[in-house]
Amino acid sequence: MPSRSLTDAFKSHPVHLHHKHLDFSSLDELPESYAWPEEQPAGGERWPEDISVPIVDLNDQNALKLIGHACKTWGAFQVTNHGIPSQLLHDIETAGRNLFSLPVSQKLKAARSPDGVSGYGLARISSFFPKLMWSEGFTIVGSPLEHFRQLWPQDYSKFWYLIN
Repeated sequence: MPSRSLTDAFKSHPVHLHHKHLDFSSLDELPESYAWPEEQPAGGERWPEDISVPIVDLNDQNALKLIGHACKTWGAFQVTNHGIPSQLLHDIETAGRNLFSLPVSQKLKAARSPDGVSGYGLARISSFFPKLMWSEGFTIVGSPLEHFRQLWPQDYSKFWYLIN
């Protein structure tokens, strides 16, 4: 269950994204609302291709420092030696692929409300950008049971069990 303060924050600051959810697989032309200008990083130079997201080994005695540095410099990092079984990761990835391969009309049955925390839709940060992101998401805070019942009415239990 989401924290009370998080739920209250979203209720007092709902995000209203007025757009149609797109099925990118059926588009003939990119809508202007998704057309981002080509930009270069600060300084006008492109990132070298050999630079990659930092990898943090949780068994490293400096893992905490490495995470802090990665967050400050990149905003993201890859974790190794986290102890999560590879089969579980594979099963979750498969469930994610199944979810996002559903037709848009089916995914919208589990749409996140403007003042909601969980469900299908664009990232809540989308409203801070001039163009829409080329992504879709499914936020899970607490139990996804009700959303999964809407997405897979006959077969929700295996997805719920895996994610819960």
